Amino acid sequence: MSEGKTRALPASIDETVAMLGGEDYLAGRSLATVIFLALKMKRPLFLEGEAGVGKTEIAKTLAKALDRPLIRLQCYEGLDISSAVYEWNYPAQMLDIRLSEAAGVKDRKAIETNLFSERHLIRRPVLQALGEKGGPAPVFLIDELDRTDEAFEAFLLEVLSDFQVTIPELGTIKAEEPPIVIITTNRTREIHDALKRRCLYHWVDYPDAAQELEIIRRKVPQCAETLSRQVVAYVQKLRRLDLFKNPGVAETIDWATALTELDRIALDPETIADTLGTLLKYQDDIARVKAGEGERVLSEVKAELHATG
Repeated sequence: MSEGKTRALPASIDETVAMLGGEDYLAGRSLATVIFLALKMKRPLFLEGEAGVGKTEIAKTLAKALDRPLIRLQCYEGLDISSAVYEWNYPAQMLDIRLSEAAGVKDRKAIETNLFSERHLIRRPVLQALGEKGGPAPVFLIDELDRTDEAFEAFLLEVLSDFQVTIPELGTIKAEEPPIVIITTNRTREIHDALKRRCLYHWVDYPDAAQELEIIRRKVPQCAETLSRQVVAYVQKLRRLDLFKNPGVAETIDWATALTELDRIALDPETIADTLGTLLKYQDDIARVKAGEGERVLSEVKAELHATG
C-alpha cells in the first residue's frame, strides 16, 4: 500500500459490484447496495448470517480493493477492554519508576505523567483502528460479535457513535477519519438494538447455484466443468437436509480443490464418502450422508444435470 494514498471509493452500486468482482468476490445487488451506502454514509456495516457464507471475506475484500490496512478484532467469550482496546506496559512502567528513584526524582506528579504517556500505551485493535495517523483510515473488522457479552457491546456504543474511546489517564482519543467498520455475527445470540441502530444491516445468505458455480470457477479454475457443476449442485442439496452444520462456501471451495487434487472429473459414491471430511465438520452429519442420503442426493444431481444438458 502506498503510504498516505488510497484508492477512491466506488461512485455507484455498479462500481461497487465491479470493485468486489475484481477481487473475486461475487456480490448480489442488494449486498453491493448496502456496502456502497455504508462507504458513502460512513456508517458501520452489520452483517448477519450463517457461518461460512462469506461475511468476514467482505472486510478482507474491501481492504484489498481499497488498498487499506485491515485491522481485525476477533471476538470471543470474556473479551475485555485490555485485550480489545488498550493496556499499559507495566514492566516498562516499573522500570521507569526504578530509574526515577535512582535518579532522585521526587516529583510524584511528574512521575505519574511519564508513566501514563503514549510511549507506555499498548494499542489493541480498537485503538489501532481509531488511532491511524498520516494514512488512509483502515477497514476495521469486528468479527463474530455474538461471541462477546452485553457489557462489551455497551462499550462499543461510544466507538460506533463517535469513533472515539476514552482512556482515563490520557483523555479521549478520536479518529481523524472514521474507519470502515464491518461487524459480523453468526446469530448465536441477539445483538442489542442500540448497537444495531448505529449500523446499516444486511443478512448474508448462501449463494444460489449460479453464484456458487462462478465462485468455484474463479477460486478453483483447474476444476473440471462437469465436476464443478456436480459439486455445486450436491452442496446446494445438502443445505436442504437440515444438517447440524451446513457446508459454507469455503467448504465448497475446499471440496472442489480436494477432488481436483485427486484428479477426479466427476463425483461417485466412493469418492464422496472418502472426502466428506473436507465438506462436513460434524460426525453426525457425515454419518447421515454416508448412510444413504449421500447416494440419493448424488442420483438426483446427476439426473437433474443430465436433464438440463
